[in-house]
Amino acid sequence: MNGEADGTVLDNTTEGLAHTALNGIAPYFTMFPLSFPYAILKERAREGEWVLDPFCGRGTTNYAARLLGLPSVGIDSSPVAVALSEAKLVNTTPERVIRAAEEILEEVPVPAEVPEGEFWEWAFDTEVLAVVCRLREGLLANCRSHARKALRALLLGALHGPRGKTKRTYFSNQCQRTYAPKPNYAVTFWKRRDLRPEPVDVLGIIRERADRYFGGERTRGRGKILRGDSREEAVYRRFPAGASGAIRWVVTSPPYYGMNTYLPDQWLRLWFLGGAPEVAYGAEGQIRHSSPGEFAAQIRRVWMRVGQVCAPGAQLVFRFGGIRSRKADPLEIVRLSLEGTGWRLTELRPAGTADAGRRQALHIARTDRAKEETDVFARWEG
Repeated sequence: MNGEADGTVLDNTTEGLAHTALNGIAPYFTMFPLSFPYAILKERAREGEWVLDPFCGRGTTNYAARLLGLPSVGIDSSPVAVALSEAKLVNTTPERVIRAAEEILEEVPVPAEVPEGEFWEWAFDTEVLAVVCRLREGLLANCRSHARKALRALLLGALHGPRGKTKRTYFSNQCQRTYAPKPNYAVTFWKRRDLRPEPVDVLGIIRERADRYFGGERTRGRGKILRGDSREEAVYRRFPAGASGAIRWVVTSPPYYGMNTYLPDQWLRLWFLGGAPEVAYGAEGQIRHSSPGEFAAQIRRVWMRVGQVCAPGAQLVFRFGGIRSRKADPLEIVRLSLEGTGWRLTELRPAGTADAGRRQALHIARTDRAKEETDVFARWEG
């Protein structure tokens, strides 16, 4: 269970990104590089133009918009994605984040519920788990302030990860940074290597991370992150004032055909956000992957809904590719998804492979080499 890079390293050709630590607040395996939305918006967007990402993931597009002073909206059906993306738009300080943690520990001196079982005994030191549960309960009761939203994302990023050689920066026993460990595999792994969970300074880790991610942030976030299904009209009714009908830029990356393990692979973070203390295998509320045609039809519904909140002439830019375990042609899916939507395809631009940026296909498809990806450009003509 080796650690992975968090994907925050930018392309060497990207300029104007002196401080981007906040984008790496927590790894998320469907992330694309910050340089992708940043370069597009920096070159083409005008001051005050609204930006939308209907598959916002960990909020990379929203953070790029923040860096450029643009207001943005993000939509995702995953509670983990929404929690991480919300942190990209909060305006707070390390001191406020630390105080929020201290307040919660004062409010919740003893956790009402601590998960039990062999996995939990091996995953976390007993006292560490109790503190994590107290913070979890406090945030579930009240996560309205910017400081608490920032704290929630910090905790999600620190919940599980690799053991450091010199200091501990995660709460858990040895784990990957992106995938939540599956209980049976993890317990076997730890037992065979006699890797016992160690006590860590939870507040110390919070202090260090708050300083790292919010201490140098000089920009201000504007906009809103919405939890919902971007195929459905209801979520678009909750847009912030001034955004509906004014979206000029849609910059995103839909899930690739065959990538449908988002929820099981995030089960520990889902637990922290109020879910069950065990893996839920399923894809409720997710894009269906039963066939390339059905998958394209689901994405088509998103493009049609998105068009309804866009200004005339709005630009859609999305990165798309495929995984080797599926034989479908990604570009055919792209064409099918845009048919009859009001979006006119204007350009297809090669984007290399996921190997270069640890992007979607590389994280999900455990193969020697990921498929080529493409940046797709389209214009809203209604």
